[in-house]
Amino acid sequence: MIMEKGISSVEVLPSKSSQVTAVKVVVKEPTTKQTQRGKRVGFVLVHAGAGYHSESKAKEYKHVCKRACQKAIEKLQAGALATDAVTAALIELEDSPFTNAGLGSNLNLLGEIECDASIMDGKSLNFGAVGALSGIKNPVSVANRLLCEGQKGKLSAGRIPPCFLVGEGAYRWAVDHGIPACPPGIMATRFSLAAFKRNKRKLELAEKVETDLIQLKKRRQSNEKGSRVMCSAYGRPPKANDGVGKRGDQIELYSRENDSGTLDTVGAVVVDQEGNVAAAVSSGGLALKHPGRVGQAALYGCGCWAENTGAHTPYSTAVSTSGCGEHLVRTILARECSCALQTEDAHQALLETMQNKFIGSPFLANEDGVLGGVIVLRSCRCSAEPESSQEKPTLLVEFLWSHTTESMCVGYMSAQDGKAKTHISRLPPGAVAGQSVAIEGGVCRLESPDS
Repeated sequence: MIMEKGISSVEVLPSKSSQVTAVKVVVKEPTTKQTQRGKRVGFVLVHAGAGYHSESKAKEYKHVCKRACQKAIEKLQAGALATDAVTAALIELEDSPFTNAGLGSNLNLLGEIECDASIMDGKSLNFGAVGALSGIKNPVSVANRLLCEGQKGKLSAGRIPPCFLVGEGAYRWAVDHGIPACPPGIMATRFSLAAFKRNKRKLELAEKVETDLIQLKKRRQSNEKGSRVMCSAYGRPPKANDGVGKRGDQIELYSRENDSGTLDTVGAVVVDQEGNVAAAVSSGGLALKHPGRVGQAALYGCGCWAENTGAHTPYSTAVSTSGCGEHLVRTILARECSCALQTEDAHQALLETMQNKFIGSPFLANEDGVLGGVIVLRSCRCSAEPESSQEKPTLLVEFLWSHTTESMCVGYMSAQDGKAKTHISRLPPGAVAGQSVAIEGGVCRLESPDS
């Protein structure tokens, strides 16, 4: 059977910092469903990015999260590995034109698509990743193949197999290992091309304003040298920044106009029937990024983390992140969240991590706003419910999502659910993105099916 706690409402909590607003989940009383005989159990939680998700596209975001959950559950029910299930979820997310991963990713300064992706297996602790990869439709499939090949051991002549490849080298390795290439023109969609043209115009305008400002300063500095006497007669000359370059005149490249395409890394976390966890993440990166830039989605401990229970880890944990890659890299957020989840109260641990290790991180002290989001899952074996006379092994799964961005779209599903549940989490009214934290989630109990 499955016991699930779902979201019913939220409330604002006082925080340690006056700039941080925490949102606590109030959960309903649990309900139960009967486990179908012979069916394998498992659970998946996915996200379609932390950023801004407009109401006009809410249906599309939720639909792709629902499909991703279903793909992962189908794999788990067929007895596939947790890593294969999480890969299946990511492929579905990458194939959507509404997400910034795989198909329809953000274009870089040259109008090209370069993708990052990574995956981690909690059982073996192996990791696979690609960065700045072009010409492959599903970057996560290459990351998963790197993970699988790495588990086979050393290469010829005792060489260490790679776990992280970038650029042309990653592309050639993928093709050599049977992953089909994809013509670059197919990867861009009308949405991503329109966003690229719009952002290019904004960038050109911003650069023109900056150039004009520099030239104006130079002219005025030159004039001031020969006009000190004139200053006393005619009053002070205008300051170099008078009427130019004020905050209201700045070009905001990453705005709501771009919808969710600026920060949306996609990801998923999975736990299978044996309690093995896996996590994966995939991203097209920031809009107009410099060619060759690699974000958190490809970096160890930053984009995703998965670790089974062990001698020093009472809980199995899986984490996937989203947001501004540079912020997530400098805080190693995925690994930080996993470590924090080993304490008793998962909700409080995640909240404190987002407050103290992310928004309040000394490594981001000079940032005006810290933008990111995470989905986390932790599980452990527990005894059956007290009123139950059966002694089936039970897996308790706690799942949470948290973000400092305006919104985050998530979906989740267990193998016993008929369909996935989806939700767009938003900061409460009055909360400031980059300075506030939202956190929500639930709990479910997975019992092994009758044989």
